[in-house]
Amino acid sequence: MRKRLPISPRPSTREPRRLGPLIACLVSATALSACGEAASAPPQAHEMVKVQTVSFQPIARTVSLTGTIAARIESKLSFRVAGRIAARKVDVGDHVKAGDVLATIETPEQEADVQSARATLRASEATLVQAQSSFARQKQLIASGFTTRSNFDSAQEQLRSAEGAVESARADVGTAEQQLSFTILKADADGVITARDAEAGQVVAAAQTVFTLARDGARDAIFDVYEALLADTPPSDRVEIRLLSDQDVVATAVVREVSPTFDAATGTVRVKMSLIDPPAAMGLGAAVFGSGKWAAKNLIPLPWTSLSAGEAGPTVWVVDPKTNAVSQRPITVDHYGTGQILVSAGLKQGETVVTAGGQFLRAGQVVAIASGEPS
Repeated sequence: MRKRLPISPRPSTREPRRLGPLIACLVSATALSACGEAASAPPQAHEMVKVQTVSFQPIARTVSLTGTIAARIESKLSFRVAGRIAARKVDVGDHVKAGDVLATIETPEQEADVQSARATLRASEATLVQAQSSFARQKQLIASGFTTRSNFDSAQEQLRSAEGAVESARADVGTAEQQLSFTILKADADGVITARDAEAGQVVAAAQTVFTLARDGARDAIFDVYEALLADTPPSDRVEIRLLSDQDVVATAVVREVSPTFDAATGTVRVKMSLIDPPAAMGLGAAVFGSGKWAAKNLIPLPWTSLSAGEAGPTVWVVDPKTNAVSQRPITVDHYGTGQILVSAGLKQGETVVTAGGQFLRAGQVVAIASGEPS
């Protein structure tokens, strides 16, 4: 007899069939909701910028620089021999005349050399007297035939040697006396002492500067000028100089010397200008300022906020008048002013340049121009 195997009941498929339409409805509702949100999103606003219309203007460049008054000729005064300074006769600011004693050094060594040289001279002169007497006697004897030619020649040679020794001793005395005179430092011209580099009791070497003397006479105004300013030649070599403490004190200066080298630390070149009939108020060391004007050029003034940096140098953003799309344009800056740049090339008359908001832009971006600005 066969046994029946237990038959498991079939799983019901009714429940999934009921859930299918529900899931489809939920998916459709979600999609419709997303479409509604996308359709209702507002369009992205354009970047707001300020602009300026390009306009060339004749602009004359004016430069003002601060400098100082100095003597045309300054002398570095020093002793010609080494020694210990015994006395200092003048100080900074003193006016001296040529030949005035400024300082002295101790002289025991030089005085001893002078005494020794004079003693040597006296001994040589005594020897010369003896040689002269001997030669005179031999000269008489040889004329009478009472001496030999050899004795006569020997006396003559001794005379010449004694004369040479005297000349040498006299030269030594002169050298020793000159060395003694070098222990006194004197002014070489009329002028004002502007610097003191040694004190009494200090040991100085030969040629070591002790005083700086600004000679009377011509005066210069000295300026340190940025190298870029020398690229263009001003229309006139005359500059108006004014005293910084009293601008009513005015003088005219002419460019006299431009240094062939520049200071690597400051990037400046030293320019010396000769003052024409300077007033007495423009004394040594006085602070002055000079103003120079260059010939006018047709330049475009733009605010410094319009300047951007590109791969090749300075640039600005230019707005297309039809589409309001921006593009970056390389420019040539003639020079920089206070709060502005002066452009010489790279832009055309009537073009529109972004002056504010350029830091947020990219090439081809459409911008919105602030109200009141040209479009």
